[in-house]
Amino acid sequence: MSSNQPSHREVQNNGHGEISFSAEQEAEIVDILGKYPTQKSAVMPLLWMAQREWGWISHDVCRLVAKRLELPPSHVLTVATFYTMFKKTPTGEYLLQVCHTLSCALVGADNLIAHIEDKLGIKDGETTPDGKFTLMRVECLASCGSGPMMQVNDDFYEGLNDSRVDDILGSLSAGKPPSTPRPEVDQWTHTPVS
Repeated sequence: MSSNQPSHREVQNNGHGEISFSAEQEAEIVDILGKYPTQKSAVMPLLWMAQREWGWISHDVCRLVAKRLELPPSHVLTVATFYTMFKKTPTGEYLLQVCHTLSCALVGADNLIAHIEDKLGIKDGETTPDGKFTLMRVECLASCGSGPMMQVNDDFYEGLNDSRVDDILGSLSAGKPPSTPRPEVDQWTHTPVS
């Protein structure tokens, strides 16, 4: 496929077209619904499944999930807009969310964000022209003891500096998985207070 042609996902979920769940997704939905006492409880799992398929949660996706769960579309939209892990606009292949809340800010998050902006040639909220990276400055990602940190799609990278970010971005650009996320977890030990 030419780099100028939109992907299937882009065509399917441009926010203006009709979309539907595949037979495989319907089977997954049946499995999900079997785990909850009411259909309403399955909103988040269905939104996750939809985001994996179409890359973001458009109003069309909210309407589809609502129809499948027999809920008002406003209920599904409320859930989708409340939680920051659901993308409300298309993003790059890699969504870089850099925490800039106080704990991360105190250890250099703003400088790290500026470094990423310079490295990728984009600003907060923008996507690189090749569609590879989207940068977002976000509030607390609950990793306050190991900042500065960023979340790349679903993975946390903590204790970052410019060099480590360059390594991560370089690996992702080359289509290789970056080094293991959260290597610092192995460094944490419990020391009883006596």
